[in-house]
Amino acid sequence: MKVILFGASGMVGQGVLRECLLAADVELVQIVGRTAMGLKDPKLREVVHGDLWNYSSIEPALTGFDACFFCLGVSVAGMTEADYERVTFGITLAAAETLARLNPLMTFVYVSGAGTDSTERGRTMWARVKGKTENALLRLPFKGAYMFRPGVIQPLHGIKSKTASYRVLYTLTKPVLPLLRWMFPSYVLTTEDIGRAMLAVARRGAPKRVLETKDIRALAGG
Repeated sequence: MKVILFGASGMVGQGVLRECLLAADVELVQIVGRTAMGLKDPKLREVVHGDLWNYSSIEPALTGFDACFFCLGVSVAGMTEADYERVTFGITLAAAETLARLNPLMTFVYVSGAGTDSTERGRTMWARVKGKTENALLRLPFKGAYMFRPGVIQPLHGIKSKTASYRVLYTLTKPVLPLLRWMFPSYVLTTEDIGRAMLAVARRGAPKRVLETKDIRALAGG
């Protein structure tokens, strides 16, 4: 299986990348981003591309893939709705529309979030924009498109968030997250769970196209 990954430097993306590199049936993981991560692995290939709203110049490098794991996202803090939509909806759809055209048999997995608003009319701005993004992705002609809606995420294997406030939060909650995951398995996932579940969806699909925390955990085997 050949996988293309967006957002590999983020907390979720790091976890997904790790699981892809460990999977015996994954022969290639290509990460696409604005800057090189400098990682070394026989399975890994990096494509540095500055304009995430336009992929015409690198289309030859985006063909021949079986799955795309789209983990790229930004914090909504301090952003207007227009700016947040330009990044969250704009970048995602620019990549997805290109990939759907070049790889019609591809499975596309998008990391959204718990509480996403599929009606696109709710009061919470980020949830409306995420809902709009999900709905647009589900209309694209992929072999399969799946929306992951994780809630609380426990980072494993030394993985850290790029966002300073999140790093502080995870440092403070690190002692209790394993307990919370045990007590509330339908609300807490690990980065490992998300990566394994994405691979499971790429291999076999899933019973439904919008997957909440408990669905993701079940697919991960947890």
